Amino acid sequence: MRSLFLSVCLAALATASAAWAQECDPNDDSQSMMTICAGVDYQTADAKLNQTYQDLVRRNDQKTNQLLQTAQRAWITFRDAECTYSTAASVGGSIHPMEVSQCLTALTNERTKQLTSGSNCQESDQSCASPDDGDN
Repeated sequence: MRSLFLSVCLAALATASAAWAQECDPNDDSQSMMTICAGVDYQTADAKLNQTYQDLVRRNDQKTNQLLQTAQRAWITFRDAECTYSTAASVGGSIHPMEVSQCLTALTNERTKQLTSGSNCQESDQSCASPDDGDN
C-alpha cells in the first residue's frame, strides 16, 4: 500500500512539474490550466519562504540557525504529511495535483508569516512572535 501511494505521489509530482513549466493563464479555466496556475502559485510561495529563511540565517548565530534548521525540517515533514492527508480523497483524480499545490501554497504562506512575525520583535517582548498577529 505504501509503495502504491508513493508511486501515485511521484506520478502526481511528475505531472505537476511538467505543468509548472508552462505559463499560467488565469482566463483559462480548464483543469490542466488551473493545475499549472496552482503550481506557479506554490513556486512563488516557496521562493518567498526560501528568501525569508535565508534572511533569518544571515541574521542568526550558529546555535540559533541549528535550531531553525531542525524546526524547518520538522515543518517540511508536517507540511508534506498534512497535504497528503488533506488531499487523500482526490488521489488518482485530475484535480489532485492542483489540490496538492494549493495545500502546499497555503501552508508555505503561513510558514513565511510565522518566520517573519518574530523578525521585528524586541528580545524581551514575549507576545511579539505570535503567528496570530495581524490576523484579526
